[in-house]
Amino acid sequence: MALLIDGGLSGWMTDAEIADQVRAQLPGADVRTPDTLGNADEITMVAVVTLRDGQPAKLPNLQLVQKLGAGVETIVKHPALPDHVRVARLKPDAPAREIAEWFLAYILRAHRNMPVHETEQAKSTWTPVEPRYTPDTVVGVLGLGHIGGRTARMLRDIGLQVKGWSRTPKEIDGVDCRHGYDSLPDLLGECDHVCAILPSTPETVGLFNADLLSSMKPGSQLLNAGRGDLIDETALMQALDAGTPGHAVLDVVSQEPLPADNPLWSHPRVTITPHVSGWHLGDALNDVAENYRRLTAGEPLLHEVDRARGY
Repeated sequence: MALLIDGGLSGWMTDAEIADQVRAQLPGADVRTPDTLGNADEITMVAVVTLRDGQPAKLPNLQLVQKLGAGVETIVKHPALPDHVRVARLKPDAPAREIAEWFLAYILRAHRNMPVHETEQAKSTWTPVEPRYTPDTVVGVLGLGHIGGRTARMLRDIGLQVKGWSRTPKEIDGVDCRHGYDSLPDLLGECDHVCAILPSTPETVGLFNADLLSSMKPGSQLLNAGRGDLIDETALMQALDAGTPGHAVLDVVSQEPLPADNPLWSHPRVTITPHVSGWHLGDALNDVAENYRRLTAGEPLLHEVDRARGY
């Protein structure tokens, strides 16, 4: 049995760096990278950011795909992944906190009129503009799992009015929690900012279509750090042109990297960040090591995914 670290993501941690951290938790274990692959028949677990097209066929004895992150939609939907192969994800606190900070940063940027003041500075113009009053500002958080719950509590703790939404009932102290798709349009109409941190499932793909976007509060801000396929991007640009919502901040898009000729880049009411809202794993690589140990020992895995449900 061997563990293959094959992150496959440039500009982030290298496979060797990840492998070194995992080996530190697994003294004597057989931890490999693509450069030290050896006999692929011996690989029983692979840790990836993205499971590439031909990868499952090259690992005939694969038992577990460990996502080096939270979103697993491309793994569970992978057409070549055998049904018996299990999937697990990470649920680290470090990127959850960073994603919550990303939402907070762009909410406060609008809240305190920073784009306006930057524009006025470029014109050497002194123009006082009233900021929004925090207790009167309503923020919706869509998705109340590990990351969404962290976000809702952070926003609550600075004094914003927070309304949470999830598919099934959830309870968070100080947060007005609602559930079910029928309740979503009304909630959107109440929010000055909407923070989306939903997984990619058959129910959420294209959820933000023209109809749902039209239910948002005029001039509001839509922020997405969940999955890019949540939003119909053509409908979004049309909705932004009409002012409902008034701005969108997108850390995830339907095609990544976003092609240079995509009109989202130049839309005056769109802000793009290149999937950087959650970056650091903190001590989450300990869970990769632990899942390899558990797989080898035949014990229940950490954060195993229901492949049928998609998360």
